[in-house]
Formats: sequence, C-alpha cells, structure tokens
Amino acid sequence: MMTQPPRVLYIDDDPGLARLVQKALERRGYAVELAATAEAGLERISQGGIDVVGLDHYLPGGTGLDVLAQMEDLVDKPAVVYVTGTVETAVAIAALKAGAADYVLKTVDADFLELLSSAITNALELINLTRSKATAELEMRQARERAEILLGEVNHRVANSLAMVAALVGLQANAVSNDDAKQALAETQARIQAIAGVHRHLYTSDDVRSVQIGDYLQSLAAELETTMKATGNDSRILVTAENIAIPTEKAASIGVIVTELVTNAIKYAYADLGHGDVRISMRRGEGELIDLAVEDDGIGWDGTGKVQGTGLGSRIVKAMASGLGATVAYRTEGIGTRVSLQFSA
Repeated sequence: MMTQPPRVLYIDDDPGLARLVQKALERRGYAVELAATAEAGLERISQGGIDVVGLDHYLPGGTGLDVLAQMEDLVDKPAVVYVTGTVETAVAIAALKAGAADYVLKTVDADFLELLSSAITNALELINLTRSKATAELEMRQARERAEILLGEVNHRVANSLAMVAALVGLQANAVSNDDAKQALAETQARIQAIAGVHRHLYTSDDVRSVQIGDYLQSLAAELETTMKATGNDSRILVTAENIAIPTEKAASIGVIVTELVTNAIKYAYADLGHGDVRISMRRGEGELIDLAVEDDGIGWDGTGKVQGTGLGSRIVKAMASGLGATVAYRTEGIGTRVSLQFSA
C-alpha cells in the first residue's frame, strides 16, 4: 500500500515565486498546493489534510500574522513556516510567538528555496511528533476510560454478590434458634454489608480508585440504624465527617472498624437504658493524618480489663487498624467510651 506524500500549502500572492517553490518542493517528494490570499489559504486549511503551511508575511488585505491568529483554535492544525521579506526581527519573533514552527527570510537567490525546503522538512518532523504524541495520549485516555468502566462493572458485581451473601447470612440468622448464634450471624451480616457499601460507592463514583468517606459513612450509619430499629433498638447514629477521598482498600477497613465500634456501643454502652446516641466523626488532622472517632455516653470502658462478649469485634478492630498503620486509643476520662484512630490518607 503506497503512502501519501506529505502535503504542503504555500500561501503567497506572488505567482511566479509560488510556482518556483512548488516545483522545488515537488522535486523533494512533497505534494504542493498554492493559495494567493489569506482567505483561500484558511479555507483550504479548514478542509484538512495539510501537513505544513509555507506562509508569506505580506498578503492582500493583511499579513500572515492574521492567518496564524485565525489558525489558533484549529484542533489538528498544520505546522507553519513563516516567510518574510523584511529583515526586522520583530516580525519573525511575532510569528514564532503566534505558533509558527520556523521562519525563513525571503530573498531572490537560490538559497531561499533550499532554506525553505529544509525548514519545511524540519517542521514536518515536528508536526509528526506532535501528532504521534496526541494520538498516544488519546489512546491512553481511551484505555484508562475503558479500564475504569470495566472496574466499575466489577465493583457493581462484587457489591451485588456481597449483598446476596449478606442476605443469605440474614436468612440463616433468622433460621437458628440459639441467641448467641443468631447474634454472631447478624454481626457477620453487618460486616459484609460494610464492605459491600464500599463497592456500591465505587461503581456510582467517577473515581473508582477512592471513596468519598463522608458520603460512605453517612450511608453506612443509615444502614446500621435501620438494622438496629428492625430489632427494636431506637439508638441514633450521628455522623460528622468531612468528604475526604480515601483509597478503596482503606475505606473497606474503615467501614469494618466503624461497624464493629458502633455495634459494640449499641450492645454494651447502653445495656441498662436499651438505647442511646453513638457519634461517628472523621476529620483531617495535622499534615496528611486523618482522625476517626466513635463515641457514646454509656457506661464507659477504657480498653483495659476483660472485654464483654467473645472479644472478636475488638480483635477485628485492632487487625483492621494495624492494616491502616494506626493504633486504637480509648478515652480514659469523662463519661462513656470514645475510641479513636489516627492514620494517613
């Protein structure tokens, strides 16, 4: 398959010189078209297919600088070699600032044609590199968009699968009669739902690499509150959280931690009252650190001594915190329990 020769448009109102330029460039393998006015040249450029423009400075009704100005917004504009008969450097500088790749001083000797041919060859190499770069960047953007679409679909399917697993665990919890087993299955269901929530946020987000943690914690709290109300518990879960972009894997760990801490607070903090408020807060700390805290106004626990229940929830919190590079701290004064973590975003 034969490749098309590079196409040059030479804009000059001197027909004699234009014919000489055309012949000289065609001998070097270029396909050359001529235009005698700025309007005709711009019309041809707008049709596409031109690789390099040889542009004379003085044209009927204006200058080549006017042509450069009108070419500025073209998407795939050709390279321009500016041709000027004036020795004033200001004209050449203005042309280069306006987007010309090179300039050639127009003279009556044979050197002009050689210099023009050389400048057009260099400009052609430049425009080919520019176009190759633009093509590569476009292909990268398209590949990234395809990958993000596929990843969004994966997150959608993972969220649906986890929701199905959570529903099955819930059915199993309803089917057993042992209260301890029922409670353990209900807690397992909540953990699964916390992770599923991360994937739901990912496939509804424009950025599949991170989760807006404020929105996620609000929806997680709403789900936990709904679950609690279904069991007759009227505790409120209050969220104060900045919308910070958190990487996916960290968001999943945060979701499990918050689920465990809220569940523990509901179960043990208000054992006598039966219900109360649990507050979740997350904000930016110093530097790149993020502060997370879950607190209640219940009977209080400072993290020491024998834990209530099996202690599985506390072990899960410590394991997830370790994955975040954080340590779990308990408030040692005041009423209620306050559990806090600090980690990098």
